[in-house]
Amino acid sequence: MQGLMQHVPLTLQMILERAATLYPAKTVTTKTGDGFHRETYGELAERVARVASALKEMGVKPGDRVATAAWNSYRHLELYLAVPCMGAVLHTLNIRLHPDQLGYIVNHADDQIVFVDTSIAPLWEKVQPGTRVRETVWMDDTGTPTPGGLDYEDLVADGSPDFAWPGLDEDQAAAMCYSSGTTGDPKGVLYSHRSSLLHSLASLFAGQVGLHERDVCLPIVPQFHVNAWGTPYGAMLAGASLAMTGRFMDPVSVSQLVQEAGVTISAAVPTVWFGVLQAIKAGKVDPSTLATLKRIPCGGAAVPEPLMRGFDELGITIVHAWGMTETSPIATIASVRSSVEEEAELETRLTQGIVLPTLKLRIVNDAGDVQPWDGVSYGELQISGPWIADAYYEPSEPGNRGGLDRFEDDEAGNRWLKTGDVAVINPEGYMKIVDRTKDLVKSGGEWISTVDLENLLISHPAIAEAAVIAVKHPKWDERPLACVVRSDESVTKEDLLDFLASKVAKWQVPDDIVFIEEVPKTSVGKFDKKVLRKRFADYELPTL
Repeated sequence: MQGLMQHVPLTLQMILERAATLYPAKTVTTKTGDGFHRETYGELAERVARVASALKEMGVKPGDRVATAAWNSYRHLELYLAVPCMGAVLHTLNIRLHPDQLGYIVNHADDQIVFVDTSIAPLWEKVQPGTRVRETVWMDDTGTPTPGGLDYEDLVADGSPDFAWPGLDEDQAAAMCYSSGTTGDPKGVLYSHRSSLLHSLASLFAGQVGLHERDVCLPIVPQFHVNAWGTPYGAMLAGASLAMTGRFMDPVSVSQLVQEAGVTISAAVPTVWFGVLQAIKAGKVDPSTLATLKRIPCGGAAVPEPLMRGFDELGITIVHAWGMTETSPIATIASVRSSVEEEAELETRLTQGIVLPTLKLRIVNDAGDVQPWDGVSYGELQISGPWIADAYYEPSEPGNRGGLDRFEDDEAGNRWLKTGDVAVINPEGYMKIVDRTKDLVKSGGEWISTVDLENLLISHPAIAEAAVIAVKHPKWDERPLACVVRSDESVTKEDLLDFLASKVAKWQVPDDIVFIEEVPKTSVGKFDKKVLRKRFADYELPTL
């Protein structure tokens, strides 16, 4: 027997309608070069309709990919709603990538139109010629003339505020982000309306992110990084106001925005808050500017204990969270349960936390056995749930389903994403990552593939062998160190760093290169990186 309930599609149109109807006076405050820009949700809703209308006139059809290369702003937020709510797919581009990487992603996704902040024009002008993009729309965030192409504000002015929103299937694609994955080319993760709305609802739960109508939410995590962790959608669903950094993410600008907008909750990777804390200690930021800030969901990398203690002293609670591009991303959060003893609170907060409602976690050892939650047994972390990826986007595969080796189905019908992280889970369900996939470096919340760097180094005519490992860094958590065997002794460290800088984004270039006689190998001839990790465990990277 089936239930007798209405079947209403769960779509992002619900967020737009709720914000416009119940919270039209709530605001979006964006930091600009000459002050702050404010827009109410009522004004935003009209502009969203105008943008959707203009996109339809430009020939954008359901399922078409519309990309953004932009910082966090009111305009980017408008696109977060206009594009998916009209039936197209919002593709947020990571503007920190190398132009060659961006070009591959744009073509793989088959982006039709790209909205670009004028401050990012130099990057986009390197990317665009090698793509199939048919139109660039410029969003002026610098006060400079549009460098050719369409202007965003002209589209808004020409669009109709009475756009008729189409009926959408909740399983229809809403947004797309690319993850660097472990090796090889970036992988596309395709979110549905249903998954995005469920993720937003979960962010409202008390004891989780806990977004509330009384909040002012500041997502410092970029809108091009896993949809700013879903916080723009969650905030609007809750009726919370939003604050956006624009391109100004330095500690002084962040603190000014917190004070101006009355921010109560903010989300970013630990390195951002490390910078704010250091600026306070150096006297560059007055802690009183953070007086309204109460809590900080923090993820992307492990939160150092000194950082957590430092903000505790300011009366601001850092809440540790974990997720991936493939998990929408928030999957666990370290809220302290009532059963946790007082002396164990800090230790508990430093874990990655407990899994959010409707999601499931398990850890699996190398033999394929599911491990107990005893706080000791470890294995690869795997996750299942309604906002977890089911496959990677691959247009050349049947049903566009690729990367299926990263997924596993069990006898009960659950589909598990293999995260590549090694973790333990204690009896109360708190998960702690104890290691990472060996070929990855996680720096400031971003993955860096050591295999990709090794392949580039080995492609250099003066290099015989190369292995890249992670070395601990006081600010960025980890940074890459390249261990290289030369075939030509005349090549220098500087030569190799310049060579890599021409191939990858600046933040992916190793901090140092050491020359060794031979890369250690296992009995089957593979590079034995654990030997190198042990050898360089206490290696001090040069101060840049």
